[in-house]
Amino acid sequence: MRRTLAGIGGIGLAIALSQFPEYAQQYTQRLGGAVDELRVIVTDFDKAAREGGLDRQQALARFEASPDSFVAGRGISIAQTINRYETLSAALIRLESANAIERFQQLPAFLDTDVGSRTLEAFEPAVPVTFEGFAYAGIGLLAGYLVVSGIYSFVMLPFRRRYPGYRYR
Repeated sequence: MRRTLAGIGGIGLAIALSQFPEYAQQYTQRLGGAVDELRVIVTDFDKAAREGGLDRQQALARFEASPDSFVAGRGISIAQTINRYETLSAALIRLESANAIERFQQLPAFLDTDVGSRTLEAFEPAVPVTFEGFAYAGIGLLAGYLVVSGIYSFVMLPFRRRYPGYRYR
């Protein structure tokens, strides 16, 4: 019974972990798309600032100093957009340059709630046909088997038969 349950647990975790490379790939694509769209906005802002004889910081300071609350609010909005662009760009560079193990270790740090949740909403599982997918499946199979086997053994510990020791005469 223990081996059967452990095998089922191993297969379940193997299937789940084998999906990580596909999720990471879909997440990277969405993150890249977000960075591309933000780049258009930031580049347009920087171009408009240059045409006005200002650099980015001077243009943002002008927005901030404006007595018009609408203009000041737009300045705050573009500053947040620039900050988001820089944060997501840095995350994309780190994610694209990471190897399979580093991606697994670092992806939680890169999960921007907006991009990560949209990726999960649209995620489509895929059969792993890469070495990385098979490696994650193998690790999942082994880890799942060992974890479920250990839990089963621990839970069944009180129900084990106790064999009395032999007495020597």
